[in-house]
Amino acid sequence: MVSPRAYNLIILLLLLAACSSQRGQRPEDLPTPASIEGLATAQFLTQNAPPPGFEGPLSIPEVDANLNALSGWRYIVHLEFDGVFANTPRETSASANAEVWYRQLGTARRVVVSTAGELLGKEGSAFEAVRLGSDTFLVRDSLCSGGADAMTAASLNAGDLVGGVNRAVFGGLRATLNGEEAWRYTFTTADLNLPSIRLADEGSLALTGGELWFAPARNAVVRFYVNLDVSNAIIFDRQLPVTGQVILRYDLYDVGIEPNITIPFGC
Repeated sequence: MVSPRAYNLIILLLLLAACSSQRGQRPEDLPTPASIEGLATAQFLTQNAPPPGFEGPLSIPEVDANLNALSGWRYIVHLEFDGVFANTPRETSASANAEVWYRQLGTARRVVVSTAGELLGKEGSAFEAVRLGSDTFLVRDSLCSGGADAMTAASLNAGDLVGGVNRAVFGGLRATLNGEEAWRYTFTTADLNLPSIRLADEGSLALTGGELWFAPARNAVVRFYVNLDVSNAIIFDRQLPVTGQVILRYDLYDVGIEPNITIPFGC
């Protein structure tokens, strides 16, 4: 005969066996299934993550910051507006293009700018400015001059034209752009720094598209694209506010290549 103590022990063992046999059959016992899409996304982000120190967020209020630390480069800036004078049906437009070359040796810099459109004047304008050490030259309307105007023109920066971003977060993409390995960062309307645009009373702007590509090896932005809808905004310091679409483009090229910069023709 089984003693009461042994009988109680057998019952306990049977109950434990029953509990163990049911474990894994109840919903609360099952592990949370992993999301295949989530795993793929996490793996992709890990494989394409920027180098340490550049995970973000990044603050680059001026897109051409840090470029003077490089031996040479060239960049192109484009600004374009198409719309109307605010609160009127009168159409207007404007565009500005700038190409800048830089050579660290000899502190040489060349700037070529052209503008067009009714908002900036029907005829448009163009100039070339060159800085060679302490000497500066400005060619405008086929005339060469120096002085303060030449210094200002030769010092024109992309940051003065298209600005940059106060905060940008890693967007999950890596690519080779303009010959550089770069990572894509995204931003919001509130993150933008736009020195060439300011809002009049009850004015507004909204980001409709934008991206910033940064090359950690160069510590430099290689691409900055922005599309905006603006309302009652002052552009290029014009007196009348406008409403319409703004396009900003910046691309950095030829990093590490020292361009041949000489006194401009006619000086």
